[in-house]
Amino acid sequence: MVEEIELAHLLPDNQRAVESIRERPSRRYQFSHFSLPIKAHKHSLFPPLEGMVWEWRGYDGEAPRSFMSRPVALITGGGRGIGAAASKRLAKDGYDVLLTYNTSSKPAEMVVEEIRSSGDDALAVKVDCSDSGEVGLLGIHPWMARGIDVLVLNHGSYERVSADEMTIETLRKTMLTNFEGAVSVWKAVQPHLTAHARMVVVGSQLGTKGSPHGADYSASKAALSTWARSLAQAVGPEGKRVNVLAPGFVDTAILAGDSSEKRQQREQQVPLQRVGTPEDMAGTISFLVGQDSKYITGAILHVNGGLYLP
Repeated sequence: MVEEIELAHLLPDNQRAVESIRERPSRRYQFSHFSLPIKAHKHSLFPPLEGMVWEWRGYDGEAPRSFMSRPVALITGGGRGIGAAASKRLAKDGYDVLLTYNTSSKPAEMVVEEIRSSGDDALAVKVDCSDSGEVGLLGIHPWMARGIDVLVLNHGSYERVSADEMTIETLRKTMLTNFEGAVSVWKAVQPHLTAHARMVVVGSQLGTKGSPHGADYSASKAALSTWARSLAQAVGPEGKRVNVLAPGFVDTAILAGDSSEKRQQREQQVPLQRVGTPEDMAGTISFLVGQDSKYITGAILHVNGGLYLP
């Protein structure tokens, strides 16, 4: 059985998500359990509650069930790198994936298409996590009504700024995105978390050991990790878990500018003689939100091939 939901005003007509709505202003997006006829709206990213029209039509006259049957994972920065790999892995693990992107929709579209081609469900939405207004809209996205079982805070920005040349303005900008943005997403999503929700914060080894050319980034990841461990203590009695993934060298956009000599140098620094892959990180996220880690919370898991042993 397939249920249909008519959802107006989901995306502005100058944005792309899942597929180009500029080229197809009214198109039915088929997911494995339901379909969404999406129409462009020139003002809002998410539908105002009073403007939504929910139309359920069970082909056999049955009450819709499958829309609510799969757990939901929300992944910020889910269109690239570690976030993209985590989106695909959690979809494979049985989650419907709501992923956010900020600057470019095309990578997010490709992730959604790949997930959907495997018969799983995903949706990409544009959210600037440093913008409290956009984060607030995320908090009233229709998928929130289903309950969020897994929250992965993966978004972030990295500026290569020497520690002795870092300005307060640079620090504030980085903290706004990497730390305050993560806390804002948590606050917006908190009312919708399920009873035993699991949360993974993507930190960095630099949040522990620092960096001479990324002091602002290191500081933001240190703040993020400490907040996450504090949060784990606060929500543990509720049955919720919070852990931190601290990657080392990972083959993402941050390392895209490496020369062959620089890449070889990095690999030689790592005892396992290679840089990590986004899939390495996604596998760890899968573990941290799964049953095999049900007695782990407040941990910082360093996944770096032995590069840094705190």
